[in-house]
Amino acid sequence: MKLIIGNKAYSSWSLRGWLACRQSGLPFEEVVVPMYDADWDKRREGDEFAPSSGKVPILWDGDMVVWDSLAIVDFLADRVGRDRFWPTDEAARAMARSMAAEMHSSFAALRREHSMNVRQIFDPVAPSDAVLADLSRLFELWAQARARFGGEGDFLYGEFGAADIMFAPVCTRIVTYSLPTPRFATAYVMAVLQHPFMQDWIAAAQAEEWVIEKYEQPATA
Repeated sequence: MKLIIGNKAYSSWSLRGWLACRQSGLPFEEVVVPMYDADWDKRREGDEFAPSSGKVPILWDGDMVVWDSLAIVDFLADRVGRDRFWPTDEAARAMARSMAAEMHSSFAALRREHSMNVRQIFDPVAPSDAVLADLSRLFELWAQARARFGGEGDFLYGEFGAADIMFAPVCTRIVTYSLPTPRFATAYVMAVLQHPFMQDWIAAAQAEEWVIEKYEQPATA
């Protein structure tokens, strides 16, 4: 398999696809493509990017191609067994799938106003009302999952899985922008960031030479 991703410092969707590949346990080649450099537009017109219209992440497995991070999760779960990604309990699995889908399609204000940058920690700025509403919904979802299905584990459904993969970039944003977070959620954020897969990603992001200035600016009120 070959996974094409963007800059590890900034690309939240790439992070999800990459975590899914690591979670699968299957061997894969990783190709990092610097976003918005001089060759970005031309590179996106190549055959490897054609199925996704130039977007990352995109996963090739022989002649099969999968793009979109949630689709990559499901493709890999089919390959290695769904229990590696999703809870075994049916009620927990239903909730986890719903949460992953909501993360995939919602929280536009948080995405727009607090882009991912795992190399920075900015001084706190009061979030907008729209971001606060997004955070309130996120913490509500996390609290429900932890209370109902977290058990003694550190993650939303006990063991690290697809739901945690989908929320991982949010965890980085909370630290980068010092966003207000209840205590239980802070513990979860730290568990995600300390996961070995996340530590590998963050270390690689720190080693990148590329800088995209628009992602290097702190949030404004």
